[in-house]
Amino acid sequence: MSQPVLAAQLYTIRDFTKTTEDFAASMAKIREIGYTSVQVSAIGPIPHEDVKQILDDNGLTVCITHIGYDRLTDDIDDVIAQHKLWDAPNVAIGSMPNEFRAGGEDAYKRFAEIANGIGEKLHAAGLTFSYHNHSFEFVRFGDRTGLQLIYDETDPRYVQAELDTYWVQHGGGDPAAWIERMTDRMPVVHLKDMAVEVHEGEFHGQQIMAEVGEGNLNWPRVLEACKTANVRWYAVEQDICQRDPFESLAISYRNLKAMGLS
Repeated sequence: MSQPVLAAQLYTIRDFTKTTEDFAASMAKIREIGYTSVQVSAIGPIPHEDVKQILDDNGLTVCITHIGYDRLTDDIDDVIAQHKLWDAPNVAIGSMPNEFRAGGEDAYKRFAEIANGIGEKLHAAGLTFSYHNHSFEFVRFGDRTGLQLIYDETDPRYVQAELDTYWVQHGGGDPAAWIERMTDRMPVVHLKDMAVEVHEGEFHGQQIMAEVGEGNLNWPRVLEACKTANVRWYAVEQDICQRDPFESLAISYRNLKAMGLS
């Protein structure tokens, strides 16, 4: 298997990628930290060609994207052309749309059917399609969670996983066990840590997102599971940072390098 690659999930710096100029400056910072790949997500209305040129100028590749549900259902030919231009092999959806979340098991099954169809079209074009989880998918329907249902009800060729370690933990799951369950079905994993913030006088802590290695997840176990599962790209994401988001990405990068990744 190829050597794993550390990538920066650009959603982390979404406030700094709204214009072409800001995107270019931000990509220079990402490359300076040491990342060689990015996940394109939540950037401004920047022409696809400009994105490609800026990434090339900074020696960055695109490992995966997050594409909105409407584009995947209504404009998939443009999605395919965009990814071919960027040499991006993987497409993902960031979440199940709201219209399916409250509908119970039948709604989850309808979403799985639609996702399977999207993935089949992308597969025919030489791309993969992955589902990125949060924690709401850990609602239970009998003996399985909603996330299990999504993967059980779809073809592994057409719907793969982009598991998020924080959100799996937040939902009460075991990140390492879930990663292993997705062996050979997950090209990209999302790495973010979970810490606890406690205010004076409180008996319970508030879960917060933290840089990889700065929280309480079992990283030796998680990274070993990623290796077992043949994950290719390790994408660092932090939706909410306690400091400058570029510094958060740098801390995670340094910690992962110290854990043996590059």
